[in-house]
Order: sequence, then structure tokens, then C-alpha cells
Amino acid sequence: MTWDSIWTIVRNIFDLAIVWMIFYYVLKNFKNNVKMSLLIKGVLIIVAIKFISVWLKLITVGWLLEYIIEWGPLALIIIFQPEIRGALEQLGRSQLLGRHKVLTVDEREKLVYEIIQAIDYCRKSRIGALIVIERDISLSDYIDKAKPLYADLTNELLISIFFPNNPLHDGAVIIEGDKISCAGAVFPTSNNIKLNKRLGTRHRAALGIAEETDAISVVVSEETGRVSIAVKGELFYNLSLDDARMMLIDELRPKSIEENIDSDEEDIYEEDN
Repeated sequence: MTWDSIWTIVRNIFDLAIVWMIFYYVLKNFKNNVKMSLLIKGVLIIVAIKFISVWLKLITVGWLLEYIIEWGPLALIIIFQPEIRGALEQLGRSQLLGRHKVLTVDEREKLVYEIIQAIDYCRKSRIGALIVIERDISLSDYIDKAKPLYADLTNELLISIFFPNNPLHDGAVIIEGDKISCAGAVFPTSNNIKLNKRLGTRHRAALGIAEETDAISVVVSEETGRVSIAVKGELFYNLSLDDARMMLIDELRPKSIEENIDSDEEDIYEEDN
């Protein structure tokens, strides 16, 4: 084997690795973006109908779909321009190596404890709060525009930030790892038509950032004191403290640990049977 053939093999492997990484991060970010996921599903449905029309020789349906497929990409770019721009921005915010800090079990428990203590005080005192926990997708764009803190996470500090008349109480707190990165962050609000019209800006902002990223948003209603969590494009409204605690622990668990737990449960099930 000559050096030229070795170099050709290495170059081809490197080429395939780059393509694989591009597809991986594109699909990963599309999966985390609810709107773009729905868009892709719609396109796949149209393509599937096109194949069915060809197979069944549906002339009229096929003729209409040809026009849709021909002009569809241009129409999608125009109609879904905000979503496409958001997806590209999301790709730019993604951290190539995942979460900037993988928390230990003790750190996760302390993180959840401090947040639960803070929201418990806020709900009892009718203090509005919005706490956002960054995960794999970076929130640096929002952090840069907010008030930087980078302080140790404590429930006392969270309560003081959201206390009425505090200049930062209207915005959101962003947590990176086990630190409070910033306060007073502003997020895009959700346009989900299924969202209860009685819910205010905090809940819509919590759902908005959960639709665009994989962040976890914890909300306390100023009017009712109810606790809600937005994650993976869904808003779980009016949770008990125990439910909120369990949801946070489950969502903050590293994926590798989740896979190990699932495999352990399967082994236990097989042994029982």
C-alpha cells in the first residue's frame, strides 16, 4: 500500500466524518426545535403522498403535488423565515461538546434543592419568578444581553432577585451548571394557540425558550402562586412541589445515566420473568 492510497483513505474518512457531524447536529437541533420538527414532518407527509399518488396513478393529486413540490421550498422559506432563522441561530448557540459542565449527583441535588426552596417561598408570597436552566444548547445570546452575575446558586439569592421592586425581578434568571449566570434575561414569547389565554408573559416566555432550545424553564405565577415547568416544547401547569422536584431531577439526569438506568430496569425485569 502506497502513501497516496493511505492518504486517500484518511481523506475519505475525514470527509465522511464531517458530513456525519453536520447531519448529526442539524437533526439534533431540529429535534429540539418543536416548530422545525413539525415543518419537517409536514414535508415528509407531502413526499409520502406524492409516492402514493404515483403508485396509485392519481393524476389530479400528482399534478397538484408537482406544483407544491416545485414551488414549496420557496414558499416554506418565505412563510417559515422566522423559524428557519431561529434554527440557524440555535445551531450557532449549540455547544459542540455538549453541556459545559456535567453535574455530579450531589451538585444536581443541591441545584434542585435551592430552586425548590426559592419557588416555594415565591409561591407562598405570590412573587413571580422565571428560572431557566441551560442544558446542551447554549443560551449565550440571551446571557450577553442580560445583567451578568455568575454567582453561586442559593435560594436566598434567587428570592432577592425576584423580590418586588428589584430592578431585575421582571426578567428571567439563567443557570449554567450550578451557577447563576445572569438575571433580567428576556426571551421570545410562544405563539402556541393552544396555550391558555389567561397565562401571562412569564409563562409564554418560558414556553418560548423551551420550544427553541432544550432548556428547562421553571415559572411561578405572581397572581396565583402556581408552579409550572416548560420543557421540550410543553408547559406543565400547576405542579405540586414534589412533582416539580421529581421533574427537575429527571430532566437534569445525564443521558448516559438514563440509559444505564433503563438497561438495569430491563435486566431486573428479565430476571423476575
